[in-house]
Amino acid sequence: MSALLLTVVAVAQAVPPVDARDVGLPWPWLVFGFAAQALFTGRMLIQWLASERAGQSTVPTAFWWMSLAGGITLSVYFLRRGDPVGVLGQATGVLIYARNLWLIHRRIPA
Repeated sequence: MSALLLTVVAVAQAVPPVDARDVGLPWPWLVFGFAAQALFTGRMLIQWLASERAGQSTVPTAFWWMSLAGGITLSVYFLRRGDPVGVLGQATGVLIYARNLWLIHRRIPA
Protein backbone atom coordinates (compact mmCIF):
# COMPACT_ATOMS: atom_id res chain seq x y z
CA MET A 1 0.00 0.00 0.00
CA SER A 2 2.76 2.44 0.89
CA ALA A 3 4.54 1.63 -2.40
CA LEU A 4 1.36 2.57 -4.28
CA LEU A 5 1.08 5.82 -2.33
CA LEU A 6 4.73 6.67 -3.04
CA THR A 7 4.17 5.96 -6.74
CA VAL A 8 1.10 8.22 -6.85
CA VAL A 9 3.00 11.01 -5.08
CA ALA A 10 5.97 10.64 -7.48
CA VAL A 11 3.70 10.79 -10.53
CA ALA A 12 1.81 13.80 -9.13
CA GLN A 13 5.09 15.65 -8.57
CA ALA A 14 6.29 14.82 -12.08
CA VAL A 15 3.16 16.24 -13.75
CA PRO A 16 3.47 19.99 -14.31
CA PRO A 17 0.58 22.16 -13.12
CA VAL A 18 -2.18 22.70 -15.68
CA ASP A 19 -2.43 26.14 -17.21
CA ALA A 20 -5.57 27.06 -19.17
CA ARG A 21 -3.37 28.23 -22.05
CA ASP A 22 -1.84 24.74 -22.28
CA VAL A 23 -5.18 23.10 -23.04
CA GLY A 24 -6.21 25.85 -25.43
CA LEU A 25 -9.14 27.13 -23.38
CA PRO A 26 -9.71 30.48 -21.73
CA TRP A 27 -10.30 30.42 -17.98
CA PRO A 28 -14.10 30.85 -18.24
CA TRP A 29 -14.30 27.54 -20.12
CA LEU A 30 -12.27 25.78 -17.45
CA VAL A 31 -14.57 27.23 -14.77
CA PHE A 32 -17.54 26.01 -16.81
CA GLY A 33 -15.97 22.53 -17.05
CA PHE A 34 -15.27 22.35 -13.32
CA ALA A 35 -18.81 23.53 -12.53
CA ALA A 36 -20.24 20.91 -14.90
CA GLN A 37 -18.17 18.20 -13.24
CA ALA A 38 -19.26 19.40 -9.78
CA LEU A 39 -22.91 19.22 -10.87
CA PHE A 40 -22.42 15.73 -12.29
CA THR A 41 -20.58 14.54 -9.16
CA GLY A 42 -23.13 16.17 -6.84
CA ARG A 43 -25.78 13.74 -8.06
CA MET A 44 -24.03 11.00 -6.08
CA LEU A 45 -24.34 13.06 -2.90
CA ILE A 46 -28.08 13.45 -3.58
CA GLN A 47 -28.46 9.70 -4.09
CA TRP A 48 -26.45 8.87 -0.98
CA LEU A 49 -28.46 11.25 1.23
CA ALA A 50 -31.77 9.92 -0.15
CA SER A 51 -30.66 6.35 0.55
CA GLU A 52 -29.57 7.23 4.09
CA ARG A 53 -32.95 8.86 4.78
CA ALA A 54 -34.83 5.87 3.35
CA GLY A 55 -32.66 3.32 5.10
CA GLN A 56 -32.18 1.49 1.80
CA SER A 57 -30.68 2.12 -1.60
CA THR A 58 -32.89 4.46 -3.59
CA VAL A 59 -32.50 6.69 -6.62
CA PRO A 60 -34.48 9.95 -6.34
CA THR A 61 -35.71 11.88 -9.37
CA ALA A 62 -33.26 14.67 -8.51
CA PHE A 63 -30.43 12.21 -9.24
CA TRP A 64 -31.65 11.82 -12.83
CA TRP A 65 -32.17 15.58 -13.29
CA MET A 66 -28.66 16.31 -12.02
CA SER A 67 -27.28 13.52 -14.22
CA LEU A 68 -29.02 15.02 -17.25
CA ALA A 69 -27.88 18.58 -16.49
CA GLY A 70 -24.34 17.47 -15.69
CA GLY A 71 -24.16 15.25 -18.76
CA ILE A 72 -25.35 18.01 -21.07
CA THR A 73 -23.00 20.64 -19.62
CA LEU A 74 -20.06 18.23 -19.72
CA SER A 75 -20.94 17.38 -23.33
CA VAL A 76 -20.80 21.09 -24.19
CA TYR A 77 -17.44 21.37 -22.45
CA PHE A 78 -16.03 18.32 -24.24
CA LEU A 79 -17.35 19.62 -27.57
CA ARG A 80 -15.53 22.90 -26.96
CA ARG A 81 -12.35 21.01 -26.12
CA GLY A 82 -12.70 18.85 -29.20
CA ASP A 83 -12.67 15.69 -27.07
CA PRO A 84 -14.64 12.98 -28.92
CA VAL A 85 -14.14 10.42 -26.15
CA GLY A 86 -15.72 12.74 -23.56
CA VAL A 87 -18.55 13.70 -25.91
CA LEU A 88 -19.38 10.07 -26.71
CA GLY A 89 -19.25 9.06 -23.05
CA GLN A 90 -21.50 11.88 -21.88
CA ALA A 91 -23.91 11.79 -24.83
CA THR A 92 -24.60 8.10 -24.23
CA GLY A 93 -25.36 8.82 -20.59
CA VAL A 94 -27.62 11.76 -21.49
CA LEU A 95 -29.86 9.39 -23.47
CA ILE A 96 -30.11 7.03 -20.51
CA TYR A 97 -30.85 9.85 -18.04
CA ALA A 98 -33.54 11.29 -20.32
CA ARG A 99 -35.12 7.86 -20.75
CA ASN A 100 -35.23 7.31 -16.99
CA LEU A 101 -36.90 10.69 -16.50
CA TRP A 102 -39.42 9.81 -19.20
CA LEU A 103 -40.19 6.49 -17.49
CA ILE A 104 -40.67 8.29 -14.16
CA HIS A 105 -42.92 10.89 -15.85
CA ARG A 106 -45.10 8.15 -17.42
CA ARG A 107 -45.47 6.36 -14.07
CA ILE A 108 -46.80 9.42 -12.21
CA PRO A 109 -50.60 9.65 -12.54
CA ALA A 110 -51.85 12.93 -13.99
